[in-house]
Amino acid sequence: MYPEFMIAPMREELTRFGVRELRTSGEVDDALAKAPGTVMVVVNSVCGCAAGRARPGVALALQHSVKPDLVATVFAGADVEATERARGYFTGYPPSSPSIALFKAGKLVYMMERHQIENQEAGPIAAQLTAAFDKFCAAETVAG
Repeated sequence: MYPEFMIAPMREELTRFGVRELRTSGEVDDALAKAPGTVMVVVNSVCGCAAGRARPGVALALQHSVKPDLVATVFAGADVEATERARGYFTGYPPSSPSIALFKAGKLVYMMERHQIENQEAGPIAAQLTAAFDKFCAAETVAG
């Protein structure tokens, strides 16, 4: 486990954009199993690709006009119970830090794993996330 004083600035990089921290398994369940609409979960970490790529990419993506109804984060290596619970919802994907998952009506619909993050800059990461937002988070209109 990392000491809180060390990771606090890394947490704040996301929370200042309104990203909600999930620090217990119960909070993860409330966000993923019970929340209607769309939910994005960022698995944050201390690694360089989280600092230089994932967190800045998420920050850029959250400036888009279409966003998930809830954006949340767990911190690998700090909020161990919450991170394990969140990863339990990432059906079919091995543990990966950082990573970004998008759910619609409780179903995993998009996943960005570490190997997709570590070799890209923040801009392309944001572009991929906003494309997922447009696809899964945009309000559906009924033709009349």
